[in-house]
Amino acid sequence: MTITNLASAHALRSKAGEGHAQDQAPAAKGPAARYNIAVMRKSFGHIPGEEARAAGLALAAALLLLAVKFVAYFLTGSAAVFSDALESIVNVAAASFAVYSLYLAHRPADDEHPYGHGKIEFLSAGFEGGMILLAAVVAAVKAADAFLHPLQLHHERLDWALGLMGGALIVNGVLGLHLLRTGRRRRSLTLEADGRHLLTDAVTSVATIVGISVVRLTGWGYADPIAALVVALYISRTGFQLLSRAEAGLMDRQDREDEQLLRQILDSHIGAAGKEPHICSYHKLRHRHSGRYHWVDFHIMVPRDWRIDRGHQIASAIEYEIEQALGEGNATAHVEPCVQPDCPSCGAAGAQPVPAGK
Repeated sequence: MTITNLASAHALRSKAGEGHAQDQAPAAKGPAARYNIAVMRKSFGHIPGEEARAAGLALAAALLLLAVKFVAYFLTGSAAVFSDALESIVNVAAASFAVYSLYLAHRPADDEHPYGHGKIEFLSAGFEGGMILLAAVVAAVKAADAFLHPLQLHHERLDWALGLMGGALIVNGVLGLHLLRTGRRRRSLTLEADGRHLLTDAVTSVATIVGISVVRLTGWGYADPIAALVVALYISRTGFQLLSRAEAGLMDRQDREDEQLLRQILDSHIGAAGKEPHICSYHKLRHRHSGRYHWVDFHIMVPRDWRIDRGHQIASAIEYEIEQALGEGNATAHVEPCVQPDCPSCGAAGAQPVPAGK
């Protein structure tokens, strides 16, 4: 790649950042203005429409299903229905926090938060996981109590409960898939966690329906608390999974897929066989997530006789390539002079050989 092409790549990266910023909220003042973070319009309007609609729909559905499931519980007195209804309380709390998380995650970076506000999405997933575990504990206690002190189910109302739970199952399944797909497409852990939770809720509704159906057909009352325990165990698994993902993000655990992609890009520029712009080597590669945003920094070694502006242009070109590959985020390269006296890459990059001992 020639200097002209490198300058073009550098200009393209700058132009892309400027054009993107024009569609977003005004750039943050001070040091935060340097960072290439995707930000949206001010107030709640800065949440992308697709995400706002998905989160709003999830909250409205959670409120509706909460009422439906408690109606089913009061009609039947079923421990399994009670367990499912408890999870609906979690759905409402989680959906409310998800709306706030999306609002905060899309706010522009500022002087106090130069890396943006994306980590709130990890907190949202952790909050949802913790609430799910709490619901699982309460449901398990209720089921154990039903074993020790069998409840008198209202058999004449079981058909109503089956109808209500069947409707809740369909709503949770359809909405959960929608949120999961939207979250993956938008790279939003908040929406993805909410979608997984709703799909889990749909599965627990299946267990509840099976338990009620067994009681209705056979009269065997213990099928109800058994179904409640199955629900509690299943939702606790989902809670632990969400807590694990939240912990990984908050503790900056290295993403293996990102690591592989980044090394593939950087390795492709090394040596005579690599693509332009050539570099001698790289080291100190680090990367982390701030919600959906990627932050990458690394050091590249270039021939020591290069001018500063040439090294900067090459660094900008590689930074731009990485940002395009990862999506939303920022890559920063630190340029260092190559110190290897017989570096084959220096020759490939057009540098003069460095005499031994220099």
